[in-house]
Amino acid sequence: MRFYPESAPIQLEFDKIKALLVEQTQTLIGKDKAESLRIHTRKEFIETELRQTYQYAQLLAMGQTFQHGTVFNLQKEVKLLSIPGAVLTGEVFLQFKSLADNIESIFRWFDDERIDRYSSLYAILSATRIEKSISTSIQKIIGDDARVMDTASDELSRIRMQLYKKRNEQRRSFERILSKLQKSGYIADIEESFLNGRRVLAIYAEHKRIVKGILHGESDSRRTSFIEPEETIDINNDIYSLENDEKDEEYRILKQLTSQLSVHAPLLKQYMEIIGEFDFVRAKAKLAQMMDGHLPHVTENAEVKLVKATHPLLLLYNKKSGKKVVPLDLYLNEKQRILVISGPNAGGKTVCLKTTGLLQLMVQSGLLIPAHPESTFGIFKQLMIHIGDTQSIEFELSTYSAHLKNMKYFMEEANGRTMFFIDELGSGSDPSLGGAFAEVFLEQLIKKHAFGIVTTHYLNLKVMASKTPGIVNGAMAFDEKHLLPEYKLNIGKPGSSYTFSIAERIGLSAQLIERAKSLVDEHHFTLDKLLNKTEQELRKLENKEKELQKLIKENEVQRKKLHEELNREKHRQQVELLKEQNKIAEDKLVYLKDMERKLKQVVFDWKRMDAEEDKKQLIKNLQALLFNQKEKQVKEKAKKKIDSNFILLAKKPAVGDHVMMKQNNKIAVLSELRGKKAFVTLGSMQLQVNYEDLVAVKKKPEAIQETSKSS
Repeated sequence: MRFYPESAPIQLEFDKIKALLVEQTQTLIGKDKAESLRIHTRKEFIETELRQTYQYAQLLAMGQTFQHGTVFNLQKEVKLLSIPGAVLTGEVFLQFKSLADNIESIFRWFDDERIDRYSSLYAILSATRIEKSISTSIQKIIGDDARVMDTASDELSRIRMQLYKKRNEQRRSFERILSKLQKSGYIADIEESFLNGRRVLAIYAEHKRIVKGILHGESDSRRTSFIEPEETIDINNDIYSLENDEKDEEYRILKQLTSQLSVHAPLLKQYMEIIGEFDFVRAKAKLAQMMDGHLPHVTENAEVKLVKATHPLLLLYNKKSGKKVVPLDLYLNEKQRILVISGPNAGGKTVCLKTTGLLQLMVQSGLLIPAHPESTFGIFKQLMIHIGDTQSIEFELSTYSAHLKNMKYFMEEANGRTMFFIDELGSGSDPSLGGAFAEVFLEQLIKKHAFGIVTTHYLNLKVMASKTPGIVNGAMAFDEKHLLPEYKLNIGKPGSSYTFSIAERIGLSAQLIERAKSLVDEHHFTLDKLLNKTEQELRKLENKEKELQKLIKENEVQRKKLHEELNREKHRQQVELLKEQNKIAEDKLVYLKDMERKLKQVVFDWKRMDAEEDKKQLIKNLQALLFNQKEKQVKEKAKKKIDSNFILLAKKPAVGDHVMMKQNNKIAVLSELRGKKAFVTLGSMQLQVNYEDLVAVKKKPEAIQETSKSS
């Protein structure tokens, strides 16, 4: 991305974001990546880095990780490994082994499910491979204490075995001499020491000529002499020679191991870069956690949609002080490319401008932002900014001259992929003349299809924004009653500067204020007054809208509760109906069992009878049982179960009549007929039944009289 001026990222405080990112890194590679944070202009790069950061942030939120937390800064050692004839130490080889093991553990962490879920993170590993021979080769040679192991070679094993024997021999011989001289009273208090790599006795100076051996030195007070006993000189010489042989063999083995692993130097370098890349992504995820960062949408189109966005540095500062940050909502697209923000001083205009610019830089550098995930960012290839006093002593430019110089560059270089920010457009000159030039600047920038935000107090720019396609007004909300800014951006209308209101609130005399008003152009004053009044009315409407939304939510809650209550009642009625139906089914079952018993008895009696007359009588009984019993039982049940206040009628039921349902003998009212289907009202329930299953009934006269008496 191109910047004008080059200090534009610093003016937007992007350098402070990078400093916070650097603090989260652990490796030198990660730190270098953070310090030289790239701002991309290709969608695939931006989306890849954003997804990597987002996926790592998800892992942090769940308390998961695939890294061991080991810091690997082995750039020099890896470079040395590739130099012919180089020899690395055991400590370095252990670090190489840890690096290779770490990469292998990361590979193993990414199982099939995690590869799908964290595909962007796994892509970092796509260019490398696991090389087990690195760890295996080192493990055979270097122990956990970073020393070459005895088993590294047969020669080393032989040398160390001889050293072990010689040292034991030296120890026994030395202890024997020490014990003998202690009895003679020649040994000083410290008894023994090591000088020049040799084990020596501490002899009182006056006895040094008595003890045979080599004098290696004396104490500072010269009261003690350090003598290597004659009996251990040959043993010490052998030990010294064996130790040199051991060092030579260890050096040879380390050199051989260095040469063996040198072919893997490019791979180890790649491992280092991968660890550094993961460290860099982790740092971005940690930064996102600090500032409540979310993943926005990225589009190829040139547009900016901020939803509940906040300035990250302001958010972090207010978190420490316990203050709230007012979120920002704005939308720049092809139909409204330039936003003109007006309103009182210290109302938050510049903060809106800087927030938009800083978040754009963060997104294009792969950082999550403190904004709602529905926020959308297009891709811009150059960013221009003009904020604050740009007076130049070196080039003898006044503030306004520098302002004009910047505007000239903006108009010449801007295009459809340019995002610009201008604070106090046209300021620094005569208001009428500066305002005229400001209109010209905006006209040219609109023609260049550039996107940007402009802050101003000029009324002519507010008027221009309201009638020029591609430009939209915005106003910072202000509480005129308490004389306090609300730091909320309202899109679609210009804002008042509240010049006279602020003057009244701070106590300027009415006479001075009236005099100032008289000096102002009448149309200018009237327009500002209208803007002031409009903004206050809008605030009232917003408050009423909030109250209305609150009532709507409460109404929705009540509606849901009522719906749930109706569902419960409907369910209760269905349960009651099922109980009645089950009761009818039980009665039928009793009837069928009784019929089965009687039929069995008939069959039994038929087999026993011989007389023809008896059989004829049995057949009559069977006919009565099969064809009359069911009808008889139904009528008897109807008589028993029908309400005592009703009697059966011999006519067909009509709409409005009381009817009895044959299935359950319940009394209902026939409310509607549709062919062979009938709809009856039973209590509060509406039921659908077959018309043939209904019997007309009417109330008994005495029941009607009782009803009228009770009423």
